Amino acid sequence: QLQASGGGLVQAGGSLRLSCVASGRTFSSDSVGWFRQTPGKEREFVAGIMWTGGSTAYADSVKGRFTISRDNAKNTVYLQLNNLKPEDTAVYYCAADLYALRVGLRPVSYDFWGQGTQVTVSS
Repeated sequence: QLQASGGGLVQAGGSLRLSCVASGRTFSSDSVGWFRQTPGKEREFVAGIMWTGGSTAYADSVKGRFTISRDNAKNTVYLQLNNLKPEDTAVYYCAADLYALRVGLRPVSYDFWGQGTQVTVSS
C-alpha cells in the first residue's frame, strides 16, 4: 500500500512537500511517480524517480519548480512543490511501478496507487 500526504491550501508562490510512504513492502527495483488530476480531466504525470539509481523525470509544466527525491531509510518518496501556481491545484497521487526499467509517464504503467492528497493554490 502507498500512503500519500502533505497536501493543503497555500497561496500562489508558496510551497508544500508531499510524501509517499510504502507499507507492507520496500521500494527496490521500482519507479515511483506522482500524478495529478482535476475534475473532468485525465490523470497527468508530474514527476517520477527510479528507486535504484535515482534518475528522475518531470513534466515540462513543473520543471524548475518541483523536485522529487527519495529517502531509502524511510522508504519514502517526496515531492517538493515550490513557486506554486493556481493551475497546480489538483489531487496528487503517488504510484509505484514494480520492477520498472524507466520512469513511466502514463498511469497505465503503474501497479499500485496511493489514495491522493489535495493541493489547492489560491491566487
